[in-house]
Amino acid sequence: MMKRKAIPGKPRRFAYPGLDRVIHERARLGVLTSLLTHPTGLSFITLKQLCGLTDGNLARHLQVLEDAKLVDIARGSELNRPQTIYRISPRGRKRYLEYLAVLEQVVLDASAAIAVDSNTKGKEAPAIG
Repeated sequence: MMKRKAIPGKPRRFAYPGLDRVIHERARLGVLTSLLTHPTGLSFITLKQLCGLTDGNLARHLQVLEDAKLVDIARGSELNRPQTIYRISPRGRKRYLEYLAVLEQVVLDASAAIAVDSNTKGKEAPAIG
């Protein structure tokens, strides 16, 4: 992976490097949010329903999250049927909360820009004509 060099003298205020690419993808964000709100874990079927994903799509995103060590998987059985329970890992919880802090900064920055834009709209110079 090629790293880009920072341009000297150019501010990087709005680069948001903390927007973790693994988490930022919509489906994975949904999976992690679901798991965070259900600390005892969720089955594959329940996750699929909560996130509105197909079997294959959910399986692929769970694999990415497992590879990144953001989810823990517990395989067992319930009523003599195999069942897999997914939980957010301690590492996943930490990275998710760090991601949310950066996302909160994005919202604050955007809100400030919108407020400035709203305040200047009423102070435009009158048209001459």
